[in-house]
Amino acid sequence: MAGLEVRDFSAPDETRAPDKTKVDIVRMGGASVARMSMQPGWRWSECIKPVAGTDSCQVHHVGVLLSGTLHVAHEDGTEQDIGAGNAYVIEPGHEAWVVGDEPVVGYEFDAGAVEEYAKS
Repeated sequence: MAGLEVRDFSAPDETRAPDKTKVDIVRMGGASVARMSMQPGWRWSECIKPVAGTDSCQVHHVGVLLSGTLHVAHEDGTEQDIGAGNAYVIEPGHEAWVVGDEPVVGYEFDAGAVEEYAKS
């Protein structure tokens, strides 16, 4: 393994594309990183639940949003909007949806989430 590795999302190792969703994944040096894009009208329960097969999202997310606004409602009763420039940690057990007319684009860094999210 090289001491430095750089990858470009224009040539991902894998792309997943459930309804209104695009997840590009690059793998390097034992790490996995995803660029996630969700279109206006995207809602986890409508677009990802059919693929995940669970009642709520059971993935642990760690990432940062570049654009758009994502609203997250957690089973513990907490809710919050995540906007461009916000870093976040979302624990398993949540619903989420795109707010407004701008697509949500962000990067995810939790390897477990990257490898499992939206995987059929």
